[in-house]
Amino acid sequence: MHTLNSSNSTQFSSTQPVISIHQFNHYFGEGELRKQALFDINLDIHSGEIVIMTGPSGSGKTTLLTLMGGLRSAQEGSLKILGQEMNGASKNEMRVVRQQIGYIFQAHNLLTFLTAKQNVRMSLELHDRYLDQNMDEIATDILKTVGLGNRVDYYTDNLSGGQKQRVAIARALVSHPKIVLADEPTAALDKKSGRDVVEMMQKLAKEQGATILLVTHDNRILDIADRIVYMEDGRLAANPDAVALVE
Repeated sequence: MHTLNSSNSTQFSSTQPVISIHQFNHYFGEGELRKQALFDINLDIHSGEIVIMTGPSGSGKTTLLTLMGGLRSAQEGSLKILGQEMNGASKNEMRVVRQQIGYIFQAHNLLTFLTAKQNVRMSLELHDRYLDQNMDEIATDILKTVGLGNRVDYYTDNLSGGQKQRVAIARALVSHPKIVLADEPTAALDKKSGRDVVEMMQKLAKEQGATILLVTHDNRILDIADRIVYMEDGRLAANPDAVALVE
């Protein structure tokens, strides 16, 4: 597992939430065009939890996810990821946090001129600790784990939608991240492929002790969650209907 750098490890212990957000606001635009997108977000997510965030399109789910992932700069309020306050964090501090997060996007974001193995290997190359290890072997092993042992050397254009998403999962999890952030990972998949992909993600993350936050509109997968968070109009809200679906 990846260890935190020394400056961060003093701040973070396993008893703390891996994600802790308090009185957090976010805005787009400047001056008269400035528009508030997130309002007074308060949320703690603990190690090993699988949390699903759901709600209508345009409610701010993806915005919040990208902020948690260090892909946007925090503006107002507190956003702590693995003990690191992201509001005011330096580029290097944000980079250290991002190295411990696995990202899975709706659009796969795979490089079509690379094979499945090369796409996964790229994720390992971002981590110094893997540079003296057999990265091809590690990438091949996780592709076997997600059921793609016979597609290791296929270019991604020659894979089905479900297979591409499995490559994306392998790429996100191969470096044993502490947090996995997934944005609509089943949106382009049929019911069975979507279910298979999410169950695979759940199994691998549980084996690795990772925390999963998954944004979805897909009611077919809500039952894998330990907890459901509902967002509407940039605010976290209680949604008894969503919670009832997993009971």
